[in-house]
Amino acid sequence: MRVQLVKPPTHSPVNSSRILRKPGVPLSIMPSYLESSLAKLEEFEGSIPWMYRDTEGNVTVGIGLLLATPAAALRLPFQLASVPATPEAIQAEYARVDALPMGRPALFYRGKDKPELAKSEIDSLLLAVLLGFEGDLRAAIPTYDALPDTVKMALLDMAYNLGPAGLLHGYPRLLKAVAAGDWATAAANCERRGPGAARNAWTREQFLSHVVATIEAVGESALSRLGYGLLGLGATMLDKLRNTR
Repeated sequence: MRVQLVKPPTHSPVNSSRILRKPGVPLSIMPSYLESSLAKLEEFEGSIPWMYRDTEGNVTVGIGLLLATPAAALRLPFQLASVPATPEAIQAEYARVDALPMGRPALFYRGKDKPELAKSEIDSLLLAVLLGFEGDLRAAIPTYDALPDTVKMALLDMAYNLGPAGLLHGYPRLLKAVAAGDWATAAANCERRGPGAARNAWTREQFLSHVVATIEAVGESALSRLGYGLLGLGATMLDKLRNTR
């Protein structure tokens, strides 16, 4: 079992009412940066297929999906022994977990032969959350669709960890730098309290990777111009030599 499965999420739970009314999103056609974001969020947050209580006492499932009421749990496709769980089984599991002490490792809440979510369902729900966050980012950053994929990944990770409002209202220098395409300044202003050093370092690297890419592109362009210039100079000298014969 991976270590991440028994760690509580490091962000506030995502309210299930925000995404459960949305249609399913085909995972096979999503952009590659969203696929990479899904993988990184699972690595950072952990993916827990059974119901558990987080550090604030919320009944939660998957990658930080808040189940505020038993009705919210009933709207999810929980399975029991590879077949759809009955409404009675889902409600009973919700009540069992909700009665347990809060703030324990997620594995503490796992019961034998209890309803769980398939990984494909967790991924689909997470993707719906990310698409909703993208809508918030797109509304606040007019150039969002033109941003490099690594920058989008960094912003999505921050939005998931902080909530879109926390990112959009708490990091004005970062957003100004993103709007200006100043990736070095963006990297210098993306530090968060809460996530570990490795996660903050990964976020900085996403911004800085485009600094490196930009420098390389500028260097290649300069070398190309220099090469064409030398070719032109060589042709001119050859013409002069011919004319002196």
